[in-house]
Amino acid sequence: MTTNSEESNAPDLNGIIQLGMAFGSAKILLTAVELRLFTRLDESGPATEEEVRERLELHPRGSREFLNALVKLGLLVRDDGRYGNSESASTYLVKGRRTYVGRFLERSNNVLYKAWDGFTESLKTGESQIEGAGDDNMFKHLYKNEDQMRDFVAMMDALNWTVGPELAKEFDWSSVSTVTDVGGARGNLAATLIEAHPHLTATVFDLPAVLPAYEDHIGGLGLKDRIAFEGGDFFTDPFPPSDVIVIGHVLEDWPPERRRLLVRKAFEALAPGGTLLVYDPMLDDELSPLTNLLTSLTMLVVTHGGSEYAVDDCLTWLTEAGFAETSAKLLATNDILVVGRKK
Repeated sequence: MTTNSEESNAPDLNGIIQLGMAFGSAKILLTAVELRLFTRLDESGPATEEEVRERLELHPRGSREFLNALVKLGLLVRDDGRYGNSESASTYLVKGRRTYVGRFLERSNNVLYKAWDGFTESLKTGESQIEGAGDDNMFKHLYKNEDQMRDFVAMMDALNWTVGPELAKEFDWSSVSTVTDVGGARGNLAATLIEAHPHLTATVFDLPAVLPAYEDHIGGLGLKDRIAFEGGDFFTDPFPPSDVIVIGHVLEDWPPERRRLLVRKAFEALAPGGTLLVYDPMLDDELSPLTNLLTSLTMLVVTHGGSEYAVDDCLTWLTEAGFAETSAKLLATNDILVVGRKK
């Protein structure tokens, strides 16, 4: 049934046409990142269309429209015929900055954009459009190549860069000494928590292949004395014991029986009084926005059995595992945080 609220949000004819062409806006951004446009403008300063065209080796046909489209998208500013980065582009799209999210966009361009071309097929078959997604552990397949592994874990920073500060303030860390980030990649989330709460020490628990990326990233931040790395397979190896265990953007990758397993393993690793924090773009009629639905459909085309899941389901998994107190709240990132406390 369509609610009055849904009717009021329905696009008009022009909006429908624009929605049907939304892939164009996405591809303009992804191409700009691929061409390192924002990084080059940061290095050189604002440039004319001709200067940009020469530096990026673009054809005159389309180059001005390309730059002006980026102005309309809020990613470039145009002043007296010269194009420069907007504040958002300068913060998030300049390679080399810790806030850079381009690695995620590069993967979107090279993997996700192409996978969505098979969306209709995935809807009919329930199967991924990504080679290797059906492996028992798709990340073991992904991490066979170190360069590919480094690209992926750096891409994950774009996802946890914004949620880290939210997690640091939305949970009371004052009585916590140790935290483990399960599937913590190269330790970016752990670093955010440690920097916000200097009394904490952290462990990153991920596949052994991730160690070189962790060494470079956490070593570069000067935090190796407070953040440790433990290599293992979270389906077969025990979780490192700690006061708080974080499982973020992990359960979405797997079917329900494996989600239950990871929640049970977290319960077993926590001491009495410990807390499990789960965050994902979960689905809830009242809490979750459209972006969460789009994320879930992305999981359809890129994983074997992965998807976003209902908040109530997650709360049930925690209760089944033995957590005595559970709660859920929407974060500013559109992730939903589910908290479980162990007696």
